Amino acid sequence: MMIFSLALFANLNAESNPLLEDWKTPFGTPPFDRIKTEHYLPAFKEAIELHKKEISDIIENEDKPTFQNTIAALDYSGSKLKQVQRVFSAMNESMSSNEMTQLSKEISPMLSKHKDDINLNEDLFKKVKAVYENKDKMDLTTEENKVLEKYYKDFVRGGANLSDKEKEKFREINRELSILSVQFGENVLKETNKFELIIDNEEDLAGLPENVISTASNSAKEKGYENKWLFTIHKPSMIPFLQYSSKRDLREKLYKAYINKGDNNDELDNKKILSKMAMLRVTRANLLGYNTHADYVLEENMAGNPNNVYELLDKLWKPALERAKGEVKEMQNIIDKENGGFKLEPWDWWYYAEKVKKEKYDLDEDELRPYFEVNNVIKGVFTLSESLFGIQFEERNDISKYHPDVKVFEVKEADGTHIGILYTDYFPRESKRGGAWMDEFRRQHKKDGKMITPIIYNVGNFSKPTGDKPALLSLDEVHTLFHEFGHALHGLLSNCTYESVAATETPRDFVEFPSQVMENWALHPDVIKSYAVHYQTGEVIPDELLNKVKNAALFNQGFATVEYLAASYLDMNWHTITEPIEYDAAEFETSSMKKIGLIDEIIPRYRSTYFNHIFSGGYSAGYYSYIWSEVLDADAFNAFVESGNVLNKDLAAKYRKYILSAGGSDDSMKLYELFRGSEPDINALIKKRGLN
Repeated sequence: MMIFSLALFANLNAESNPLLEDWKTPFGTPPFDRIKTEHYLPAFKEAIELHKKEISDIIENEDKPTFQNTIAALDYSGSKLKQVQRVFSAMNESMSSNEMTQLSKEISPMLSKHKDDINLNEDLFKKVKAVYENKDKMDLTTEENKVLEKYYKDFVRGGANLSDKEKEKFREINRELSILSVQFGENVLKETNKFELIIDNEEDLAGLPENVISTASNSAKEKGYENKWLFTIHKPSMIPFLQYSSKRDLREKLYKAYINKGDNNDELDNKKILSKMAMLRVTRANLLGYNTHADYVLEENMAGNPNNVYELLDKLWKPALERAKGEVKEMQNIIDKENGGFKLEPWDWWYYAEKVKKEKYDLDEDELRPYFEVNNVIKGVFTLSESLFGIQFEERNDISKYHPDVKVFEVKEADGTHIGILYTDYFPRESKRGGAWMDEFRRQHKKDGKMITPIIYNVGNFSKPTGDKPALLSLDEVHTLFHEFGHALHGLLSNCTYESVAATETPRDFVEFPSQVMENWALHPDVIKSYAVHYQTGEVIPDELLNKVKNAALFNQGFATVEYLAASYLDMNWHTITEPIEYDAAEFETSSMKKIGLIDEIIPRYRSTYFNHIFSGGYSAGYYSYIWSEVLDADAFNAFVESGNVLNKDLAAKYRKYILSAGGSDDSMKLYELFRGSEPDINALIKKRGLN
């Protein structure tokens, strides 16, 4: 463990620290070539002091509190801190190291304290409250009303109305949660990187496609394992092995390593950490007057309360479970036909599902990979965005990158007007956490009448290039790339005045809508033929193969829906506990899954001990958001289908105006209705997933 010397940082003042500068780079992009690890801590300290001064100026302003001198001033404050924090967060997730992890443990409680210092400042809250109570006398725009309401609620929900004694307890809870959250994520990353399945007997590669074997060979060489093959529990390595390996014992070993992350009763065990976090969250919620943490979270979401979430999950659970049980029977039949002599287990699912797919639909997903070369898929999503919204993308090689895998694009309107900058970072490495995500180095807003353009990034962990082969994506990875690009468009095409409601600053269960709707276009015949070309021959994906994909569209939907819903129930159950009790994590999870009748052949998409979304990310009591948003996306895409043209530019213009550009500047359902003309219909989702 590295210990940082404060003496080292003492010599780094604001003038010499690139994180604190006004970046004189193309479009104000981060100067990654100059930023070093030792810059972060002094930059945070200085930026926090600058923000404190800005807050002090708002408080000390003797003029009557107005929207401009209080709320707008708050929104524009802390720009340097945002700048530092966004770069650090991005690098800590995709360029992590022991040094960055140690810094995170020091910085996280600093930021928690700083946030509480603002939210619990009585003099500042008085000013915010004065503006809020007089809002009807002010001529505020819809967006300004939304910003004012957001700030007032944030102060109340941030403990402004608590007594002094309660405020101290509130601060301590937040400090402890910030530390535990960092520790949880660190443990998951270390667990993911720790496990290695090293194969030195070629017979143990039975069933694996050539490209999977080649990738494993390259991975082994990179680690210094000559004449061996390396598989890990990173998804691009694990999933193909589970799909194709005929070595059942090795599938079991790999799968169990994945599902036992954070649950090995060692120094990386997360059970006590997550249980304590759940306990602290309900304690904080009770302190603020809420029955549960979920009540606290959902108050600000479209769902409104836990009952509405459970109602949605329950509507989908029964038909999904019945479909999954049918899928189990199909796979067990194959096992029995082959005289397997065993009952289907979770580590068998991918392997036998692949056999069912081949038998029923004559589809081998490995046939698809040659048509999904990563650069072609990126061009495909660019072409789709150009067709829908009239925007264009130009690669820039004059902008500093944080890793050689990263590509940078300038995004422009059709007339060449600059929109923003997009970074893409798509391949796994040990310094990067698992999964895929979008975030920003700068959020779109307007200041002094000037448009401040966004700087967005997309990160993934897709199949890497191997030897002389480029990166060839799986069907699932194609969907993920389109999904994250939907988030990127939400950030890039934002057109709001205030950062607090711009881009993806929407209710949590609305934010996944613009990303998920993009997945509907990915395999549509009018879109896929623009990018799915064989990487060697240049042949466009044949209709015969497309028809197989279409016919198999509902394949395995029972499994996909059940494993997702199970994780959503698990999240909600952890966050609807009403008393501050530290539960036994294993028993709690087992009980939760037994209650909904989860079958033995399926494990929740995320078990508690590596559920980063809810214990190290911002999705606590919010993992259901994906399915809530899928109701919106299925209904929204139907609008394009019903119009007779999935590239309908008029509809796309409405979608851009009311969804992508509006952010959280108005009520989300109102914005959806302005686009669609009515509330979303859940039947569109049930039909899409084949659960009717």
